[in-house]
Amino acid sequence: MGNIGRLRNMTSIYLLCEDKMLLLYRQGSRVVNNVWIGSAGGHFEENELNDAGACVLRELEEELSITQDMICDMELRYVTLRRRNEEIRQNYYFFARFPNGNNMHLTSNEGQLKWISLTELKNFEMPFTAQYVINHYLDVGQYNHKMYGGIADGEKVEFVEMPE
Repeated sequence: MGNIGRLRNMTSIYLLCEDKMLLLYRQGSRVVNNVWIGSAGGHFEENELNDAGACVLRELEEELSITQDMICDMELRYVTLRRRNEEIRQNYYFFARFPNGNNMHLTSNEGQLKWISLTELKNFEMPFTAQYVINHYLDVGQYNHKMYGGIADGEKVEFVEMPE
């Protein structure tokens, strides 16, 4: 039937504490399984379609019992587009500091959580778009507060700065 404009809107948040990032080894999912993904995230609910921040905060609380007042410096840093399985997937990637992260015992019903040194992140297998986001963040994004748009061309994700 071709491209009829089906969309899949998703958010992810990457929590940082000192020089580490919290990743989730996702298990038991029919879509994204047995790879490392952001600390929390998921699909938009109907009332969140125009508010990616509300979606990611809901997912963070549902999956990790972390509320907005427990984190700081939350920013939407990357928005990516990718065509897959006859739909356009839009991902909104947030980053935030979690000051007490290393001192808390966190669990997720989505899989196993692990604090990973930023210097080791590129060694972990992640979904296609997320891998490019993390690599760009490590090379460029962690040194500024800019927002980037990324388009997946089938082989890689190309990023451009999205100024106000």
